[in-house]
Amino acid sequence: MIKLGDKVRDTITGFTGVVVGITNWLNGCTRYGIQHEKLKDGKPLDIEWFDDSQVVSVKSRNVRMRITTEPIGGPMPDPKR
Repeated sequence: MIKLGDKVRDTITGFTGVVVGITNWLNGCTRYGIQHEKLKDGKPLDIEWFDDSQVVSVKSRNVRMRITTEPIGGPMPDPKR
């Protein structure tokens, strides 16, 4: 089973990187968002999305995810004056 943080490779294009997102669709399709580990001009490349049937694990990693109940974005209450 592929998890967030695992290093994977797309069997069709050969694209490799780290899984940074997983989506499950209503039709049963699972897709992995893969971030390439290399930089271009000092910036990360765009995340590419691939179907689960064409992605294989290269290296499993144990990544600690940040889970919080505090709001981390989105609408915020108006500041008090």
